[in-house]
Amino acid sequence: MKSFFKNVLANIVAIFLVFFAGFFFFVMMMIIGSIGGDNIKVRDKSILTLTQNTNITDSPLESQPDFLFGDNSVSNVMAYDIVEAIKKAKSDDKIQGISIESDFINAGITQLSEVRNALEDFKKSGKFVYAYGNNVSQSSYFLSSVADQYFLNPVGMVELKGLSTEVGYLKDFMDKYGIGVQVLRHGKYKSAVETYMRSSISEENKEQLSTLLNDLWGEMSAKMSKSRKMSQNQLNLVADSLHGMLTENNIEHRLVDRLIHKSQYDELLRKKLNLKEKDKLNKISFAKYTESFKEEQSSDEEIAVLYASGAIYNGKGYDGIYADTFIKEIKELKDNEDVKAIVLRINSPGGSANASEEILNELQLLKAKKPLVISFGDYAASGGYYIAMAGEKIYSEPMTLTGSIGVFGVLFNVKDIANRNGFHTDVVSTNANANYYSIFQGLSPHGEKMMSKSIEQTYSTFVNHVMKNRKMTFEQVDNLGGGRVWSGIRAKENGLVDELGSLNDAIAYASKKAGLKKHSVKSYPAEISYIEQLMKDFQSEEDLEMKLVKKKLGKDHYMLFKTLTNTSAENRIMMQTPYTIKY
Repeated sequence: MKSFFKNVLANIVAIFLVFFAGFFFFVMMMIIGSIGGDNIKVRDKSILTLTQNTNITDSPLESQPDFLFGDNSVSNVMAYDIVEAIKKAKSDDKIQGISIESDFINAGITQLSEVRNALEDFKKSGKFVYAYGNNVSQSSYFLSSVADQYFLNPVGMVELKGLSTEVGYLKDFMDKYGIGVQVLRHGKYKSAVETYMRSSISEENKEQLSTLLNDLWGEMSAKMSKSRKMSQNQLNLVADSLHGMLTENNIEHRLVDRLIHKSQYDELLRKKLNLKEKDKLNKISFAKYTESFKEEQSSDEEIAVLYASGAIYNGKGYDGIYADTFIKEIKELKDNEDVKAIVLRINSPGGSANASEEILNELQLLKAKKPLVISFGDYAASGGYYIAMAGEKIYSEPMTLTGSIGVFGVLFNVKDIANRNGFHTDVVSTNANANYYSIFQGLSPHGEKMMSKSIEQTYSTFVNHVMKNRKMTFEQVDNLGGGRVWSGIRAKENGLVDELGSLNDAIAYASKKAGLKKHSVKSYPAEISYIEQLMKDFQSEEDLEMKLVKKKLGKDHYMLFKTLTNTSAENRIMMQTPYTIKY
C-alpha cells in the first residue's frame, strides 16, 4: 500500500512538472514571437497579400490574440493599420502590387469600405491589384471587386445576394411557457423590445429596416458595379437571381474575369513581376508588412485615437465599453501632455443609460481641455450616439448605423409559470414599494409608473444633449429620434452628423484643430503584452464560460445576449439598438 501511494504521488508531481514546463515553454515562445517582429525585411518585387488568415478589426483590443479559444494561425490587423500599409505600399519600390486571396474576410462593413477606398487610391500609382477566389462571400466580393482583374476557381462561386436582417419574435413562445415580460420604452421605432411584445414585425420597424438596408445596399452595389463596369440594375439582376452561385454565370455576368486554378494564378503573378524560373514569388502579409514600418513614425506631438468598441456597461472590464475602465482611459489622455488632440472612434450599438451618461460627462471635461473629434464605425447608435455628443465634429461612414435616439426597459418575471405549478411567494417589507419588482411578481403598478417616468426623463436628457451638440430644437430631434436607426448617408442629410468620412479624415481634422504640422498617431486602449493577455484569459471561470458563449454566438449576437441576460437593476434602463445586418 505504501508503494502504491508513493507511485500516485510521483505521478501527480510528474503531471504538475510537465504542465508547468509546458506553460513556461509556451510563455517563452510568446515572448520570442513578440520580439521577432522587429527583424521583418521586405524583399524586392514583393506582393502585399490579404489572405483568409487575416481578420480586419476596428480596435486594438479586438486585435489581441485569444490564446485560449482563438485560432493562432489567424492574424488580427486593425483597419487603420491596413489603410496605412496600403498608403505606404503605394510609394514603396519593393511592393509591386497587391493580391487579395480570401473567400471570407472577417470584418465590419465600414472597415471593408475604408480598405476598399485605400485600394482605389493605391491603383492610381499604376501598381496592380489582383484578386483570386474559390467560394467568395458577399462581403469579401465587396472588397475584392475593386481589383483590376478578378480570377475565380474553375468550380468556384460568388455569393452575391443583397442584404437582409432576420428579426426573431418571442411573444408566443413566452406566453406558452409562462415567461412574463414588462416593457417600457420611448420611441415607436425602438424595436429592441419588439421581440418580446409582438409575434411579427411592426410597420414602423419594417419601414426603418427597409430604408436602412436599401441605403446600405445602394452604397455597396454602386461601388461594386462601378468597379466591374456594369450598371447597378445589372448587378441587382444578378443578385436577385443568385447567378453567382453557378461558375459559368460569373464570366457571363462579368462578376469575374477568368476561371483559373490557384497555381495558374501564382504563375500569372510571376509573369507580372517578370520573375525568372529560379526566382521566388515573394508575398508578404499585411500583418508582417505593417510591423516592418510601424516604428517609423515618431513625433512628440501625438493624436490619440480612443476606441469605444462594443456594448456599453457599468463597472470594469475589457470585452466592451465598461464605464469605469473607459473613464480611466479618458482621464489619462486628458492629463497626458504629449497628446494634443483626441479622435473618439465609436463602434457601439449602445447599452446602459447611466454608463453612457458617465462616459459623456468625462468626454465633455476632456473636450474642455483638448480638441475632441468623433469618428463612427459600423455602429454609433443609441448609447453609442449619446457619447458622441461630446465631440466638436462628427465624421460618419456612409454605411454606419447611427441615431436610435430612444430609451427602453425590459423586466422579466415567472409569475405565470410559478402560479401554474403551485409555486407562491409572500413578501415582508419595511416600506410600501420595497418589493416594487420581483422575478416572481413582476413590476408593481406604482413601480411601472415610476419606471415609465424614469425612461421619459432619460429620453429628455438624451434629446437635450443632441439639441445642444447638433444645434436643433427639441421637436427637430424628437422627429429624428423615437428610436429610429439611420444610415450614415441619411444622418448627414438630416444633420445628425457633420461629414461623411473615414477615421483618417477625422484624424486630419483633429490635427488641423490642434495646429499640428507633424504628429504621430497612437491607439488607445493600448495593446497589452502577450503575458498580460494570457493572464487575462485565465482570470476566472466565468470569463472562460463567456468566452465559449461568445465563440459560439459570434461578436454581434454575443453583445445582445450579454445585455439581455444582465438582470442587475442598474442596467434595466437601456439605450441600445439590436440590429445585425447579414452582409
